[in-house]
Amino acid sequence: MDQFRKKPVVIEAAQFTGYFDPALVVAWAGLPETAFVLDQESGLGHLTIPTLEGHLNASPGDWIIRGIKGEFYPCKPDIFDATYERVSP
Repeated sequence: MDQFRKKPVVIEAAQFTGYFDPALVVAWAGLPETAFVLDQESGLGHLTIPTLEGHLNASPGDWIIRGIKGEFYPCKPDIFDATYERVSP
């Protein structure tokens, strides 16, 4: 079996806190406000993000990534930490 290394690309990402912050995630990703659904018990919400693979939910702590073609998708924090490192602007 051949082996491959992921090409280094710089992406934009924002961590979703679970609180409604339209300037941070919803507006940045161009999502409608209805993408945010609040859990009345916890006071936190989740986002429903349309992706190339269908609609995916983002939970508090997940990273929202803008891909290389401008698409958005959620990423769990442990996968994000293992895959990406911060770069200087």
